[in-house]
Amino acid sequence: MKINSAILKNGVAMALHEIPEIDFISWRRWIIESCQLAKGRVISLLAEDHGDRMRLYGLLGIDDRGELRLAGTDLMKNDLRYPSLTPDLPEAHWFERELYEQHNILPEGHPWLKPIRRGDYAPFYRVEGEEIHEVAVGPVHAGIIEPGHFRFQCHGEKVFHLEIQLGYQHRGIETMFPKANPSRQAVLAESIAGDTVVGHALCYAHAMEGLADKSVSVRAKELRVVALELERMANHVGDLGMLSSDVGFLPASAYFGRLRGEFLNLLMELTGNRYGRSFIRPGGTLLDLSKEKILDFWKRLEKSEQEFRDVSDLFFSETSVLARFEQTGVISAELARTLGLVGFPARASGIGHDVRSDYPIGAYRVHKPPMVRLTTGDVYARARIRSLEVKRSLEFLKEGLKALTVEKTFLPCDRFKFSSLVVSLVEGWRGEIVHIAITDSSGKIRLFKIIDPSFHNWQGLQMAMRDGQISDFPLCNKSFNLSYAGHDL
Repeated sequence: MKINSAILKNGVAMALHEIPEIDFISWRRWIIESCQLAKGRVISLLAEDHGDRMRLYGLLGIDDRGELRLAGTDLMKNDLRYPSLTPDLPEAHWFERELYEQHNILPEGHPWLKPIRRGDYAPFYRVEGEEIHEVAVGPVHAGIIEPGHFRFQCHGEKVFHLEIQLGYQHRGIETMFPKANPSRQAVLAESIAGDTVVGHALCYAHAMEGLADKSVSVRAKELRVVALELERMANHVGDLGMLSSDVGFLPASAYFGRLRGEFLNLLMELTGNRYGRSFIRPGGTLLDLSKEKILDFWKRLEKSEQEFRDVSDLFFSETSVLARFEQTGVISAELARTLGLVGFPARASGIGHDVRSDYPIGAYRVHKPPMVRLTTGDVYARARIRSLEVKRSLEFLKEGLKALTVEKTFLPCDRFKFSSLVVSLVEGWRGEIVHIAITDSSGKIRLFKIIDPSFHNWQGLQMAMRDGQISDFPLCNKSFNLSYAGHDL
């Protein structure tokens, strides 16, 4: 079916009147057929209150063409119901639950319609039968981690079903954005997920620059990429250390932990903060690197690269490690595509999606890190792909530091376009981060939508445990290492 949807560019604003408005039946069919026949996927389904009606927007990605497609439709307030997309398109599952929770829009025929962030009294799915038992974990955990509840339906050690209940950290960040001034909005963006400060700050800044129709200097783009890749390496290496600890391989755990500290120290010297706060702002970066620092960074990255190769080769050649990782928590390519997984978990299952390649921004338009894909979709693949991505990032950064230009790093960025919409995508270390902003007739942000990669990938963790052993949960969980705060918003 041919639908005249709008084609957007990453970080380029579009006037609202240019976005096609179509009837709901055509809108629903457009989404399903684009995903099933045109190799598209759902990036976001979002709604905005227009008085007597609700405007629904469908944002799709056609990754092999590098196209973002957008179309809108209306539902009248006196009848906020529609035939659910989920039976035909499972990747819409959580988006529809979110629409129901936030706007009371009822997707009729949805297979498991319960709140995703406010589910204190929502029922859990139960498997009935002789010797079936439940294991409930959280929301308060033994480790120093964020709150989330995991309900396992088991027969002995075998897991038939895992259901995850989140929402214990719901902070209302999306509703705070339109009420906050721009300087406060940047702080809110950095607070979406504490381990993805750079990724979310860059996504927000890129969106604001699109609304202001301003471009930042080449040097600022390059420095932003340095910060983003340091954040990626620190988190990947840290999780490899935790996986090492989970299988009792303590020498690798200690070594990975030390390397994580080295990458965080580099991030601190670049940004003034170990997690990259107060560095990226709309208009560029607030700090710069001297020639001496650039040389020092390059030498330290060169040393870290060799050290990482040594410990990584040791870790992935150890038979006791491979025995626990291989064929544990398998997500097939078909299932990953059906669930709409993003980031390295998708690439570990053979799905070739990476924002840096498909929808590049900033310095990635000139130079892209080679995409890494594996096919087994197990804990081994998700761990191994992290190792390979760290190596690619190290090579990428060493080349980038040598080629840094000499320019100002910050130019003021304000006065947003009136009645416009912008979509900003960034490949954070977990995967695709999306910020969507809509301005009113005075240029003030009236709606801000956030999609952290964890929103797509929590279903992947649920399915990775199906038919596995309950003792495999720590490995599966850490192989994804999803964000509770990024999901709960």
